[in-house]
Amino acid sequence: MNLADLWFIIIAVFWTGFFVLEGFDFGVGALHSFVGRTETERRIAINTIGPFWDGNEVWLIVGAAAIFAAFPAWYATWISASYLAVVLLLVALIVRGISFEWRGHGRGDGWRWGWSLCLTVGSVVAPTVLGLALGDLIAGLPIDSGGNFTGTFWSLFTGFGVWTGLTALVLCLVQGSTFLALRTTDVVRGRARAFGHVSSFVALGMVAVFGVWMALVAHPGPGAYVVLALALLAVVASLVAQFRARDGLAFGASSIATGLVVASLFVSLYPRVLVSSTNASYSLTVAGSASGTYALSVMSIVAAVCFPIVLIYQGYTYVVFRRRVVGPPASD
Repeated sequence: MNLADLWFIIIAVFWTGFFVLEGFDFGVGALHSFVGRTETERRIAINTIGPFWDGNEVWLIVGAAAIFAAFPAWYATWISASYLAVVLLLVALIVRGISFEWRGHGRGDGWRWGWSLCLTVGSVVAPTVLGLALGDLIAGLPIDSGGNFTGTFWSLFTGFGVWTGLTALVLCLVQGSTFLALRTTDVVRGRARAFGHVSSFVALGMVAVFGVWMALVAHPGPGAYVVLALALLAVVASLVAQFRARDGLAFGASSIATGLVVASLFVSLYPRVLVSSTNASYSLTVAGSASGTYALSVMSIVAAVCFPIVLIYQGYTYVVFRRRVVGPPASD
């Protein structure tokens, strides 16, 4: 395995890790007004992700930065093709981040309602846009022989890309509901469990369609089918665990399902990094888009030193804030 292949795997790990860790953040943000019908209940839902959400977003920054440094041609083409989508994503993340801080500093129901709406919309838009962008890597974008994007904003809305975005959103909702069931009590926990049952059935169907569609579009090797089969099994395992009130197992299985779906995209994509819908020979590849050996070598050393430190720190954070956020008793 050469350094270019290694960094493709590392980037896949970063993006998979981002969706696993940030997926439940997005899910809780999207669901906080559904599981919380009073301000106290909504505040409880938000507090479950308070210690984690900003640290989890670092994985997105690192994942994008790794593409920029390791595969500059891939970064240049993908980002230039997605400028408007990137702006939409950044606005969603910014508004979402601000809402955590500002919704509690004003007075009146209107102020809190407005920022809750921003949190919900931002938490829905972000995973959908990111899933769409990842799906487009496989579905293909109009790229010429020079690696230049020749389409328009609407070219980004490929059928498979849109379905990938919606699948990512539903998986985040499943993660969010199982995380809330794990971290809350009483009425909030009950509503989260009820939503988790429904969303898991939806996720099961969407992941199945996603797998069939990927097979038709990408014609991947057997490894991708194994990953997708495991993803389906993980959704089923989460659903069974939910019905048995095993909240920890349900959340763990839903997180594994999300990670496997994202990982399947990279397994199916290799050795390409971006497919050209104009001509298959124009597709960007790992070997053709990679930085020089020296740059990749330096990046590998930095990653070997820093990555374990980040994992230890984040793991410690989850241990420290592992207790449930106690909610009001059931009195609907």
